[in-house]
Amino acid sequence: MARDKKFVKFKGRLVIVGFGSIGQGILPLILRHIDLKPSQITIVTAEAEGDDEARTLRTRFVIEPLTEQNYVSVLDPLIEAGDFLLNVSVEVSSLALAAFCREKGALYLDTCIEPWPGGYTDRNLTPSLRSNYALREKALAMRAASPGGPTALLTHGANPGLVQHFLKVALLDLAKVTGINAPAPKGRAEWAALAETLGVKVIHIAERDTQVSRNPKRPGEFVNTWSVDGFVAEGMQPAELGWGTHERHFPTDGGRHDFGCGAAIYLNRPGAATRVRSWTPLEGPYHGFLITHSEAISIADYLTVREGDKTRYRPTVHYAYHPCDGAVLSLHEIAGKNFQVQESKRLIVDEIDHGLDELGVLLLGHPKGAYWYGSRLSVEEARRLVRFNNATSLQVTITALAGMIWAMENPEAGIVEADEIDHERILEICRPYLGEVSGHYSDWTPLLDRERLFEEDLDRGDPWQFKNFRVI
Repeated sequence: MARDKKFVKFKGRLVIVGFGSIGQGILPLILRHIDLKPSQITIVTAEAEGDDEARTLRTRFVIEPLTEQNYVSVLDPLIEAGDFLLNVSVEVSSLALAAFCREKGALYLDTCIEPWPGGYTDRNLTPSLRSNYALREKALAMRAASPGGPTALLTHGANPGLVQHFLKVALLDLAKVTGINAPAPKGRAEWAALAETLGVKVIHIAERDTQVSRNPKRPGEFVNTWSVDGFVAEGMQPAELGWGTHERHFPTDGGRHDFGCGAAIYLNRPGAATRVRSWTPLEGPYHGFLITHSEAISIADYLTVREGDKTRYRPTVHYAYHPCDGAVLSLHEIAGKNFQVQESKRLIVDEIDHGLDELGVLLLGHPKGAYWYGSRLSVEEARRLVRFNNATSLQVTITALAGMIWAMENPEAGIVEADEIDHERILEICRPYLGEVSGHYSDWTPLLDRERLFEEDLDRGDPWQFKNFRVI
């Protein structure tokens, strides 16, 4: 793909809400691949961070924190029919902005569903209501109440977003290698039927970030390769996972939701305090954090097969995230202080010395054992491809850009999730920016090398059940 290829011409105005690592990283991609002028772009953000970049690229920069009380008055003069709002903020309600855009006749995209401040941590809310499951159900209710209309593409970054498209490629790869010669699925029911036929029991969103800063983390400081506030917020939510039909042992601190699709459960503990076993090709076996992410819920729901009122098949799906080592130390520190967040926060981009982000989907339980498919992008290549990015941010920003292009090409799709859109079109745009994109088979299972030091309480009847490996 030519570096200066314009995928679509956009005549309306573009408003970017939030200008942290993702906002700054996506702006040069927007100007490179969407035919619009910098004068069409307005950035609305809570802080002055990134104003030098905005001025350099000749976009309008407005410092105005959006709140539940002022977001309509701030955005009303900036958005009208045919415009686009890209939401890459934290602590600004995604559903409020999506509803505002739909009333205006404008397009909308976000990389996750955010609530207003306190929505993740308010003890007056039950863990079920502080979950991504609850936020997704509100979005689905909005769609049911107002089908069709201007496109609002929800949760379309790297994960959620890119990984759902990786999953479809992985399922097709497994179908080919196992001799299933069926045509490529064309909708939700066919994708779910394929996953069931393949015998996929478990899907990990398996990610290992090895990027290292030349400036070590200091005591009392949170360090990360992408939004510190965003990571801390999702880490403090209850751990969540899509709950498979093969599971025989329910976790002792698990909870079920009494509303919605029923595809997921939660644990009565923060995701940042829950470790899970997983595997990526370069790292091998590792312990990740079971951080809640909406893809764990939407994938499990999307691949559900029902017979009447009963659920016949659904895989267990969860995120298994090993962030950069500085972020691991940062999480260890705040956990030791009962999740009191450090006052000092540092986003590492230019100071990264080396490393990569290995992000993909790991499919388990099928006849081929384990199959990982995803992106391995080094920080050096990310910098060469697009300025203002590291390996982690570029996997997010290019997917958000691809989602914007898809929304502009499909402006009347209504409210949609990543699982429901054309994975081939998205990956066509993303692949040149993802480093090595490849698939890898393995004989790894969660029971491999267990009990090397001590006897464990393992039920060996089924190596894919929850009791055996997920919660430590």
